[in-house]
Amino acid sequence: MYRYFALYLIFINIIAFCAYGIDKKRAVRNQWRISEKALLGLAVLGGSIGALLGMKVFHHKTRKAKFFVGVPVILVIEVIVGFLVIVSVNR
Repeated sequence: MYRYFALYLIFINIIAFCAYGIDKKRAVRNQWRISEKALLGLAVLGGSIGALLGMKVFHHKTRKAKFFVGVPVILVIEVIVGFLVIVSVNR
């Protein structure tokens, strides 16, 4: 079970990272963009580490409060929930 969840987290974080890179490239080229809702949604679905790395590497969405505050908050919540789940399963 843990193996599948770990694979999911790897996959969703790669997708989130790539989405931030793609959106940055499209922003520079003044093309159609990925919605902020979708970018934040990827973080909520477990891709918060990939989102944070994408923000840092691509210098994207770093000035918007809902991203520079929201994504780290999502990460902290995910870590806490993950810890609580692991503790409760191992009792």
